[in-house]
Amino acid sequence: MSQITGIVAIARNFAIGKDGRLPWHYSADLKFFKETTTGHAVVMGFNTWESIGRPLPKRLNIVLSRSRTLENRADVLLLRGRAEVLALSKYLKGELFVIGGAQVYAEFADVIDRWIVTEVPATVADADAFMPADFLRGFQLQNAIELEDDLRVKIYEKMS
Repeated sequence: MSQITGIVAIARNFAIGKDGRLPWHYSADLKFFKETTTGHAVVMGFNTWESIGRPLPKRLNIVLSRSRTLENRADVLLLRGRAEVLALSKYLKGELFVIGGAQVYAEFADVIDRWIVTEVPATVADADAFMPADFLRGFQLQNAIELEDDLRVKIYEKMS
């Protein structure tokens, strides 16, 4: 099975979204996300898919929805639930990145092996999507990377 990695940018108050979008724009974070996930599979909820608006290039885009449909495309796969994603992950060559939103992070929390967390130096008062305060329980910090704009990326591995 592929390694399953959660990747998220998070504000000081655990905010990750507002009105179906990221509540900030940092080109350094977007560049890091692109470099990290290119060549791998990314799994996201339908709302995250709609907010991105197009397939992420050079990645297998897996979109979760029990009720919605997508046009057939070579680089996009619509799956109905977690079990289908986990079955597929056995056949993936690269990593499987869980990229959001909050509901999808929660759905995969118990199978995530590693978290890549970009700490955004802000508090988003009117955010409407959050990570749980304890989402890193059972994980240990392995590495920290400094990006531009006072962003810090922390990589956590699941403790055995």
